[in-house]
Amino acid sequence: MQTLKDAGSLRRAVFLDRDGVLNRAEVRAGRPYPPADAGAMDFFPEAAGLLAELKAGGFVLLCVTNQPDVARGTRTPENVRAMNARALSELPLDGLYACLHDGPDGCGCRKPKPGMLLRGAAEHGLDLAGSFMVGDRAGDVGAGRAAGCVTVFIDRGYSETRPEPPADYTVASLAEAVASIISHERKLGTMKSASDLKVKLFADGADKAGMLEMNANPLIRGFTTNPTLMRKAGVTDYEAFARDMLKQIPDKPISFEVFSDEFGEMERQAKLIGSWGPNVYVKIPVTNSRGESSADLVGALAAAGVKQNVTAMMTLAQVRDISQKLAGGPPACVSVFAGRVADTGRDPSPLMAAAVEMLVPTPNIELIWASPRELLNVFQADDVGCHIITATNDILKKLGLVGKDLDEYSLDTVKMFKGDAESAGYRL
Repeated sequence: MQTLKDAGSLRRAVFLDRDGVLNRAEVRAGRPYPPADAGAMDFFPEAAGLLAELKAGGFVLLCVTNQPDVARGTRTPENVRAMNARALSELPLDGLYACLHDGPDGCGCRKPKPGMLLRGAAEHGLDLAGSFMVGDRAGDVGAGRAAGCVTVFIDRGYSETRPEPPADYTVASLAEAVASIISHERKLGTMKSASDLKVKLFADGADKAGMLEMNANPLIRGFTTNPTLMRKAGVTDYEAFARDMLKQIPDKPISFEVFSDEFGEMERQAKLIGSWGPNVYVKIPVTNSRGESSADLVGALAAAGVKQNVTAMMTLAQVRDISQKLAGGPPACVSVFAGRVADTGRDPSPLMAAAVEMLVPTPNIELIWASPRELLNVFQADDVGCHIITATNDILKKLGLVGKDLDEYSLDTVKMFKGDAESAGYRL
């Protein structure tokens, strides 16, 4: 199956068993069993963060679980679907496969057979030899080995047969499993780093010193700002600040925003701002404060040759309507506030992936992942094929932490707490 693709184009995955790996298994007489129902699932508290770390490293995360109780008639398919749905909603998984069969010869998907892993590889375009299987039972290790993956066995001390031959790594917890994967990747030099990113990093801010600091960073490809950020930075003369920054940064895109609420005045401001330099993009809000669409204004400015960054979008309908107005015009951006979408409890990645596909027919338009909340969002934007992500200096400075050893980072954190307590002079 994989021979049909160039190996360099394939992605790598971490396959994970469910019960005993992501959530606590019910251990009876030394053997693990799944929880009774979705409400009884008890996810390990560190699971979500550990999986997020793997995803930031570029891995596809797939859960593969045997659920033979359905075939045995002791639980319903609906019961299993509800538990799997909860796992998908609470953990950053990219997919979940469940075998509902029983017995060693009834199917090709029940672990230790590799069927679920092979299906995941076919559906997600995976390099199995560069992927990992993490489980707490011999069948998990057997499935991973049969699929050609690196195997990681979490030894929970069950009273049952251990993997034979042993897994590539034997550990005591999910945290140790993730540490083993990261260590393995470091030795091979395949863990994704900041220099591997295809998404362009734009710095978002209005502090002159901070912008110049970011401009010196070769990873930063452009800048965005807005009147709110300028006000916070103490800017009093909009045009003077903008022209000064354009002298300092003449060779990278910089977005400056109009600040009128009336479309006629917006158009005048946009043409003035656009005249300040060839690297200027004019930020136009997708609507005014009355909720009236800016689409016609955007079309008029595109026809006039103004480069635009249409901002404050949060829906695919907005992306569709605005991209139709920008199509065929000068270079432009559509800025979707993925961070604010996430603030509402929605995962922005599917929205952003759909927006990427929507813009394929309009090569003059780039998609911006705006208002990120953490460094992980940079890697999420990269994974979905987003063209640009804007981030504040405090997020971008965390690029130096990518791949940092977590034991070392933990010790640094403890030292920070100690130093802060000493500096504060606390006494009890």
